[in-house]
Amino acid sequence: MSASTISNRSQTADDAIRGESAALDARALGFRYGEREALSNVTFSIARGEFFGFLGPNGGGKTTLFKLLSTLAPIQSGSARMFGHDLAGETGAVRRRLGVVFQHPSLDGKLTVGENLAYHGHLYGITGRRLRERIAAMLERLRLSARERDRVETLSGGLQRRVELAKALLHEPELLLLDEPSTGLDPAARREFSNYLEHLREREGVTVVLTTHYMEEAERCDRIGMLHQGRLVAIAPPRELKSEVGGDVIVIRAQAPELLQRKILQRFKLKSQLVDGAIRIERTRGHELVRDLIDAFGEEIESVSFGKPTLEDVFVHLTGHQFFADTAQTE
Repeated sequence: MSASTISNRSQTADDAIRGESAALDARALGFRYGEREALSNVTFSIARGEFFGFLGPNGGGKTTLFKLLSTLAPIQSGSARMFGHDLAGETGAVRRRLGVVFQHPSLDGKLTVGENLAYHGHLYGITGRRLRERIAAMLERLRLSARERDRVETLSGGLQRRVELAKALLHEPELLLLDEPSTGLDPAARREFSNYLEHLREREGVTVVLTTHYMEEAERCDRIGMLHQGRLVAIAPPRELKSEVGGDVIVIRAQAPELLQRKILQRFKLKSQLVDGAIRIERTRGHELVRDLIDAFGEEIESVSFGKPTLEDVFVHLTGHQFFADTAQTE
């Protein structure tokens, strides 16, 4: 499967979503920090009620895209609309329908849980009885009622994330936008937080859009958009992306990988990728090929592994780069 194949399928799916069914629709978004291009020609549509994730390594453009979609940064080129409202010219209408959870905590640790929610409500003009009812509803929904009078700084990371979510939902937004929501959480807290997001989508119809570099988190999305160096290289359901990688993924490490790659091509007529000093082959019935490779080149091979395709394998397949390679550049 090539990037162009996925792109064509993504275009067809997006065309079906656009219009009245689109919660978020972006066309040819671009953004620069001086001479550096952080986003280039990013186009996508997200349906109402969809659980959508932008997956990519640090430096891929996720944070910049989040800033544009949350109206924290102006759109430099292209366009985007949320429930029909222009993100560039109708920011007030957009923000009323949008709930945001930032990567870094936006809570005041010295205030109680209830006080944090009350101050956030005031920003949206919610006061009096309605504010009290909304706070009580959010605390109950996120199982925080017993913590209402606790200072935020005394809570665990997982509980603080729940308070962030309660705050973002206080004004009843139609779309929830989250930037790396599981950062700093242990695996159990990460799964619990994802369960809350799925509950919102399934029970209340909230559209959930998140950025992440966690494969497990991306697996739970209805669809994912893969970002690499500011470009959207694929949009599809996780299972569909993995099913078309091309069989098992075999990774071979050797002292002379380029030489061994040529020998494998000559002996087995197999094309491969050289990724970060390792030979990568996609092949059905990979265990049989591993046996043949060991028989033929056992003395030259340092290690060999194979497994079913993962989202990380999809990323490598499309970009030729490891997902967690050096990403020193900021987004």
